[in-house]
Amino acid sequence: MGERNLVEEPTQIKEIDSVPAEANLPTVHGDFRIRIFNEPSTNLDHVALTLGNMDGPDPTPVRIHSECLTGDAFGSLRCDCGPQLDAALSIINKIGYGCLVYLRQEGRGIGLLAKIQAYNLQDKGADTLDANLLLGHPADARDYSLAATILNAVGTNRINLMTNNPDKVDQLTSLGVEVVNRMPLIVGVSDENKGYLGTKASRMGHTISDDDLDRP
Repeated sequence: MGERNLVEEPTQIKEIDSVPAEANLPTVHGDFRIRIFNEPSTNLDHVALTLGNMDGPDPTPVRIHSECLTGDAFGSLRCDCGPQLDAALSIINKIGYGCLVYLRQEGRGIGLLAKIQAYNLQDKGADTLDANLLLGHPADARDYSLAATILNAVGTNRINLMTNNPDKVDQLTSLGVEVVNRMPLIVGVSDENKGYLGTKASRMGHTISDDDLDRP
């Protein structure tokens, strides 16, 4: 599976505000319901976008998406985050129900400032994993216990998870979420991010093949 240097599994479920704000949110991908969950320990607001009924009988299609300002908002080609966000919402709309959890975990949990500092090191030749380590950060500092809490709050803990990251499956499973299937989400491959994706596959255990990277 390759070299890995990831954050340890969380030991407890994180708390969220028990009375979230919510409203309808029509989007280019369909008419969703948006719910905002405040995390008291950080005062960060996290999002659940839901469509349809969350209680089955089939597993709920779910994407746990970590914030990426450069990819999600600015269309950066250095990563595949923006295309993954769009594809996940489109898939949920086509299936007719599902949930996207948007976590405020910029830069795999190290924050926007450190992420751009890591980009600078990548410009000088470091890969995405070593850049984090050179700055004194974990390769991946994300914690999915908050996602498990949010999934429980929206009424689902039996899911088909859209991800290429087995660690995400393992963390959610350890937190009591039943991940019935892993749905690959390989989109947005470009010349600018093939090295980044290759590092995620070879050194961080993501399920991305050489054939995936050679897709036009």
